[in-house]
Amino acid sequence: MKSFNIDGRYIGEDQPPFVIAEVGINHEGSLDKAINMVESASSVGCECVKFQCHVIEDEMTTEAQKVIPGNADESIWDIMSRCALTEDEELQVMERCRELDILYLSTPFSRAAADRLESMGVAAYKIGSGECNNTPLIKHIARFGKPIILSTGMNDIASIKKSVQILRAEKVPYALLHCTSMYPTPYDKVFYGAISELRHNFNCQVGLSDHSLGIWTVLGSVALGASILEKHYTSDKSWPGPDIPISIDQHELQQLIEGSRAIWQARGGAKQILMEEQPTIDFAYASVCAIKSIKVGEPLSHENIWVKRPGTGEIKAVGFFDLLGKKAKNDISEGTFLKHRDYLND
Repeated sequence: MKSFNIDGRYIGEDQPPFVIAEVGINHEGSLDKAINMVESASSVGCECVKFQCHVIEDEMTTEAQKVIPGNADESIWDIMSRCALTEDEELQVMERCRELDILYLSTPFSRAAADRLESMGVAAYKIGSGECNNTPLIKHIARFGKPIILSTGMNDIASIKKSVQILRAEKVPYALLHCTSMYPTPYDKVFYGAISELRHNFNCQVGLSDHSLGIWTVLGSVALGASILEKHYTSDKSWPGPDIPISIDQHELQQLIEGSRAIWQARGGAKQILMEEQPTIDFAYASVCAIKSIKVGEPLSHENIWVKRPGTGEIKAVGFFDLLGKKAKNDISEGTFLKHRDYLND
């Protein structure tokens, strides 16, 4: 699986997890809130914030005024109309990201939104689960030739395959994020197995866009090879907004960054004895010792030998049973560790 880079930041299993703080529309259309969340995410070491780009008239028909999302009490048209930032506001957010050296990403929900982001000079594109099977839009975005991170909620392998074929045909670097589009996602619906399934089927970098509560499940995905982690983010959980209840705050974001790097460092390896474990071996292992004085010619038995710490003796505990029945070659004092020269071989 090839790693790829977004504006110089390499993403792959040989790199620390790439954590995306998804502001989305948590700013509710407020530029001040949007910039506040960029600043708070940056202050705890987050490398990337992601927004949403909505050009309402190109994204929806007026039928959307009748559709109310499951996590809201107003139509999707009204939500997005209220929360959409203007192009000038998006440019101001992007500029603040540059000043803080934090990567700006945004999800386009229409062709016009994609064109806007391209004119702004974004380094890459994040495509949401709702557009995972929107092959016309995916092809339009892929033709820009920039890296794409594609969420796959509400889609199966067959559906995802059609979009991946487009990405491969356009020869753009890409990653797939497993996602369950439930808000919040119950823990038993996170389905870690899908991460391995995506990797097996598409041989690409994979990650988790997580909508469960807290940071536990997204942390766990790192052990399974997730190289990209995405969570909804807010500076203040008391703010209004449809995604606020499933968002993490600044403290949780910091824990996610630190915890994911710790888990990433712990991955891999094999069961082996490390050189660095020798100081512990010296005191923690047991060695074979005489628990009574033993005379020349006396058989070694449970009555005169046993195993005791430390592990600095010549014969470790694992060799105890091999000694039973052998005869002492010389006198052995009580309390001393046995040596191979102390007994006769058969």
